[in-house]
Amino acid sequence: MNWKKNWKVLGAALLVTAACAAFAGCGGGEKAASAENEVKLGFINGTSGGVAAYGLSEKKGFDMAIAELNAKGPYHFSVEEADTKGVVAQAVAVAQKMTADKKLLVVGPLISGEYKAVAPIFEAARIPLLGAATTAEGLTDGGRYLFRNCVPESQNIPQTVAKTKKLLGYRTAALLYSHNNEHQVSAYNIFKKALTEAGVTIVADETFADKDSDFSAQLTKIQHADPDVVVVAGYYQEGGLILKKMREMGMDQPVLGDNGFVSPELIKIAGSAADGVYVSCMWSADRDSERTKEFVKNFTEKYGHEPDNFAACAYDSAYLAAAAVEKAQTVSDTGKVRDALASMENFDGVCGKMTFDESGDPKVDLVLLKVENGRYTAVSGV
Repeated sequence: MNWKKNWKVLGAALLVTAACAAFAGCGGGEKAASAENEVKLGFINGTSGGVAAYGLSEKKGFDMAIAELNAKGPYHFSVEEADTKGVVAQAVAVAQKMTADKKLLVVGPLISGEYKAVAPIFEAARIPLLGAATTAEGLTDGGRYLFRNCVPESQNIPQTVAKTKKLLGYRTAALLYSHNNEHQVSAYNIFKKALTEAGVTIVADETFADKDSDFSAQLTKIQHADPDVVVVAGYYQEGGLILKKMREMGMDQPVLGDNGFVSPELIKIAGSAADGVYVSCMWSADRDSERTKEFVKNFTEKYGHEPDNFAACAYDSAYLAAAAVEKAQTVSDTGKVRDALASMENFDGVCGKMTFDESGDPKVDLVLLKVENGRYTAVSGV
């Protein structure tokens, strides 16, 4: 027996097995659909690592939508899912594989930095890329095949500032943001511009880094500046710790956040310290819509808790893909699917009625949310 040769064969087989493990769609047990109705989608997500809470929510919403769509027909959506852990290099590798596999459309990736890195790959391949959670500025600029169904911070943050200033009447603000996170630097710049234009005086401007856990020095400086409101541009991991430390130090100011603060994990980490946080969002479980109410009911029955912003946007992304395929009447022509997405008007999603603008960004009504008693609640009258 040629052991050397056999070990090479075994090694190759193990490599193939390992590669398939990164992709949920490899060798699934589902019966194959016919070529006439099979739609090959990709879903680039992050269900482990530092972005897991966002990614796991997206996965729940997306998987639920795909199951519903496949039960309804007439198309069968075969989805290849990949977990990048929020790492840009892994997102690029996945993008190269999915474009080589000629997916009809790909949803994702999860993080703005990933989307920015993979966008040229999908644009060159002429395969539509639909971001479900990427809100940094300019991600879809200049790309015909680039879309997102999540509102960019340039639409989100100015509404947060305008509505909360009217509601709370603040005149001074302190800013605290993650300086090594592309999304949060973008959010910080938009917050600063919106506050300044609203006549609010910035009395403190502090930074931290992703994965920091001690914010005492920055918060001490902010406390001495005594702002009427504190703005935090960061993800839930650092945001929850910042909120806890603020309240421990006796800082009871309202806190404004960006899209990174719209996660139940923020409340889990901060506990009651999260009360008084304000964010603007496409999603609200309280939205007066039969579509939204049905989604909340079905999601809660399936998973045992209410959906968050990420689950809702991912759910809508699957239905947007299905609507584009139905409108284009093709399972193979990515150009026709792209045109169908671009011309989508008043798509009836669980996040509200949606139309894409000329840049591939969504136009949709936003809701001001406030954390009260451990729950995001819609603020009325603003």
